[in-house]
Amino acid sequence: MENSEFREREPLSSLILYYLFKSPILVPMYHIYFRGRVYGLENVPKKHPLVVVCNHASYFDPPFLSSCLGRPVAFMAKEELFSVPILKEGIRLYGAYPVKRGASDRSAIRSALAAVKDGWLVGIFMQGTRTADGVIDDPKLGAAMIAAKAQVPLLPVSLWGTEKILKKGSPIPRSVPLTMRVGEIIQPPESNKRQALEDVTQKCTTVINQLHALGR
Repeated sequence: MENSEFREREPLSSLILYYLFKSPILVPMYHIYFRGRVYGLENVPKKHPLVVVCNHASYFDPPFLSSCLGRPVAFMAKEELFSVPILKEGIRLYGAYPVKRGASDRSAIRSALAAVKDGWLVGIFMQGTRTADGVIDDPKLGAAMIAAKAQVPLLPVSLWGTEKILKKGSPIPRSVPLTMRVGEIIQPPESNKRQALEDVTQKCTTVINQLHALGR
C-alpha cells in the first residue's frame, strides 16, 4: 500500500508494550494451555496497515488474534474504559480505540480509520458480535467500508474452537484445542457503493467460513 499519509507501523511505544505482554503471557497460554496451532502466518504483511476480518465466538478472540499474528491488532472498546486513569493508557497503547455505547456506525468507522492512519492492523469481527459456533451467517458491511475509505487490504482470519473455552456458569477457561488460520490478502472495494461493499463482504465471509470448516 502506497499512502504517505499513513504510518508504516504501529507507534513504537505500543510495539514495546505488545511484545512485553505477548511473549510471557499470551503466546504460552495459546500454544501450551490451549494447544494452539497457527497456519498461514506468511500471509501477514510485516508493515503497512490493513483491516483484519475474523469470526468471533469468545472474549478470548481479540488477545489471541493479536498475539498470534505477530503484530498488534487494534480493536474498538467501549468509551467508559477510557475514563479509568491507568487502564485508559494501557489499552490505548495496546491499540484499543474508544467507541460510544450505542453510537452510530459512522462514529466507529471514524475511530477505526484513525487507527489505520496510525499504522495499525485494525481488527473487525465480521458479524459484529459473538456466534455460538464461530460461523459467520450475518456479516456486516463495516469492515469493507473501512477498507474502501482507507483503500487498504483486508486479511481474513478464522479462529476455531474458542467457543468452547468458557463453559456456562464457570469462570475458569477450559483447556480446549484451538486453531487459527490466516487467509490470503483480499483487495478493498473499489468504491463505497453498496454493491461493491457487499461483494467484498461476502468474499471475506466465504473465505473465513471455509477456513473455519477445516477444523483442527
